[in-house]
Amino acid sequence: MNEIIKKIMRACILRGSSQIGGSCVAIESLGKRLLVEFGLPLDAESNTEQYLPTIPGLDGNDSSLLGVLISHPHLDHFGLLAHIAQTIPVGMGAAARRILKAAGPFLPVNWPIPAAGWSYRSGHRIDIGPFSVTPFLVDHSAYDAYALMIESDGKSIFYSGDLRSHGRKSKLFERILSHPPINIDTLLLEGSSLGRISDSTESLTEHDVENQLVQILKATEGMALIHASGQNIDRVVSIFKASKRTRRRLIIDLYTAAILEATENPNLPQSSWPEIALYVPQAQRVQVKENAWFELLKRHSTNRIFIENLPEMVERSTLLFRPLHRFDLEKARCLSGAVYVYSVTVN
Repeated sequence: MNEIIKKIMRACILRGSSQIGGSCVAIESLGKRLLVEFGLPLDAESNTEQYLPTIPGLDGNDSSLLGVLISHPHLDHFGLLAHIAQTIPVGMGAAARRILKAAGPFLPVNWPIPAAGWSYRSGHRIDIGPFSVTPFLVDHSAYDAYALMIESDGKSIFYSGDLRSHGRKSKLFERILSHPPINIDTLLLEGSSLGRISDSTESLTEHDVENQLVQILKATEGMALIHASGQNIDRVVSIFKASKRTRRRLIIDLYTAAILEATENPNLPQSSWPEIALYVPQAQRVQVKENAWFELLKRHSTNRIFIENLPEMVERSTLLFRPLHRFDLEKARCLSGAVYVYSVTVN
């Protein structure tokens, strides 16, 4: 009987079945294990070891644990990687890995930098011990996000990860619906918005967001401050397009410049584009000096502006706002006629 059980691929949801975020699933087959996601719970007060699920081998000394598969670079899916051995391989998208590496120096301690491992290519199978893993690029607010098909011993699990149909890559969602993986034995489906939006309410598409921003920017006499995550590339593109349509220049900080560069996608806005300006707020200038980020700053300084330039740009600028900008904006006295937009996405 024990031999029969060992030959069956099994999945155990360690966290995420009764809460949003902090996802972690253990999959076992033929005596080997993979972890799918290793997320920090959204209600965690800090990123500490107290939130680790009880899993053997996190110290890297158990050869049955082959690695961790991360669907996308959001903390509630990868955050606890900060507390496991760097010898445990981590699979994720190559661009997602670059983004996390680029973001790390700007962010608080315990920001996880994933260990080396497998880099996903949509539709290309990866063999890991007795498992075959096929990633599928999906539409999500996190850049380079994937669903995962995991197969072993004649059985298959399809894990959706976080996905949506209203982003700038909605065709990826439509592709999965029209050509889904076949012969799935088990479906693990994320549902972070289920029950939070009424049946009569439709999610805004990124094109809807862009159009709404155009109307706001047209009605704004001064500088437009749009508070959004630099890692939400779709939203950055929406803000950029809306700014361009209203003849405004988008001002980004060094952090956002580094994130956009890390995508290695020449079709996405970059600090060198003429429609983009780089402003390094005082808090980041301190970081540059303390950490000797001079080469990073030099790479992004083609269109750099300074605090004395801000007042003369207010009527034709959109600032991708972060809280560290507020002291500079007050000092520059450039907030007359300004508007503040908090632009957040829930998926």
